[in-house]
Amino acid sequence: MYYTDIIRAQKRISGLVAKTELRKSVYLGNLTQGEVFLKLENLQITNAFKFRGAINKLIQIKKSSQEIITASSGNHGQAVARASRELGLKTKIILPERTPEKKKNLIKNYGAAYIIHGKTVDQAEEYGRNLAKKEGKLYISPYNDEDIVAGAGTIGLELIEQLSGIQAVLVPIGGGGLISGIAIALKEFNPSIKIFGVQPKNDAAMYYSLKSDNIIPASEYPCSVTIADGLAGGIEQNSITFSIIKKYVDKIFLVSEKSIEKAIYQLWKNERQIVEGAGAVGIAAIIEQPEIFLKQKMVVIISGGNINKDCFDRIIENK
Repeated sequence: MYYTDIIRAQKRISGLVAKTELRKSVYLGNLTQGEVFLKLENLQITNAFKFRGAINKLIQIKKSSQEIITASSGNHGQAVARASRELGLKTKIILPERTPEKKKNLIKNYGAAYIIHGKTVDQAEEYGRNLAKKEGKLYISPYNDEDIVAGAGTIGLELIEQLSGIQAVLVPIGGGGLISGIAIALKEFNPSIKIFGVQPKNDAAMYYSLKSDNIIPASEYPCSVTIADGLAGGIEQNSITFSIIKKYVDKIFLVSEKSIEKAIYQLWKNERQIVEGAGAVGIAAIIEQPEIFLKQKMVVIISGGNINKDCFDRIIENK
C-alpha cells in the first residue's frame, strides 16, 4: 500500500472520526529533558484508534450491503460494531474468552452479535475466517487489510498538521496495523523521523518474528497473559504489516507488566487520562529507559482507553 491510500482514507473519513487532541506532557518532558506529546486516541470514537480503520473499510462496502464477520480482542470489534450500526450493515464478531467485560458490553450496546470462541485471539481469528468462508460473508482482519491500515495512518497525517519538528514517535504494536499506517504516513513525509514500536514482553509476536526475519506462529515464541490485552496474539502468515514494519520501523521495545501498570497510573495522575494497557505501553517504554529518549521532540500514541473499572481501580489504589 502507499502514502496516497492514507490521503484518500483521510478524505473519505473526514467528519466521521474525531481529530484527537495532541497534548504536551510536563511529566514526561521532565523525565526525558525534552518535549513529549500525547496523541490521545483514547478519546476517539469507541475510545480507541480502531474506529478510523473500521469506518474507512466499511464505508467502501456499504453499497454492497455484505454481511461482515470479524475477530477481535475487543477494540476492533467495538469499532466495527459502531461503524456497522452507523452504516446499516450486519456484523458478527468473534471474541476470545479473555475479552474484558467492558469491551463485550460495548459491542453488545452497539447492536452487533458476538460469539465467544477460543482462549486466544489467534483461535478467534481462525474461527472467524473459517465461519465467513462457510457462510459466504466478508471477513475483515483487525490489521491485515490495506483499508484498516490506511485508516490508522490518518493519525500520522494529523500529527504532521498538529506538530512540526517531530523527531520520534512511539507506537503500540499488536498485529501491526496502527504502526504500519503511521509509519508510512510519517516516513514518506520525513524519512528522518524515528518510528519506534512497543510491545509487552509477555506477548510480542511482531518482535520475535522480526528477529527471526519470518512470521512465526504463537507456539514458537514465549507468551503469557498481559494486561495489554489489545496487543495480544500472533500474526497472520503473509500479513502486509510485517513487510511494512520491516521497511519503516526503526526499533521495537519490549516492556514489563509492572511498567505498563505504572504507565497507566502516571497517565491518570499527571494527565487525568483513563488508558488501557495497550494504550500505555509507549509511556512504559519511556519510564523504563528515559535516557534513550533524552532531549527529543517526540509523540506517544495513546491508542485506547477501554480498561475494566476493577482493573483500573486496582492499579490506582495500589500505587
